[in-house]
Amino acid sequence: MRGLYLLPMLLLPAVASHADDRAALVRLVRQDCGSCHGMTLNGGLGTPLTVQALSEKPVEGLAATNTLRPAGHAMPAWKSMLSEADAQWIAAHLLEGFPEERR
Repeated sequence: MRGLYLLPMLLLPAVASHADDRAALVRLVRQDCGSCHGMTLNGGLGTPLTVQALSEKPVEGLAATNTLRPAGHAMPAWKSMLSEADAQWIAAHLLEGFPEERR
């Protein structure tokens, strides 16, 4: 019976790390991607990453672009730093309007 009391404590780190992971992804996009795509994602050296600019793009295509280096582009491949799930999360949120970084 004592083990049941420990269950919520065991789950807490997973929940906290999930939120931390999402915050890290927001920071990655806002800071690292923003260095080329503009800190507001409205474009710069790279194309805009706004809802309007990406509205016709499928999530799968955006996720693949997040992890693979597009042919003929200067964008780095992020595959070594992003899981498929992370790339999908970023792509889906770009299509919704990417969250601001919390400070």
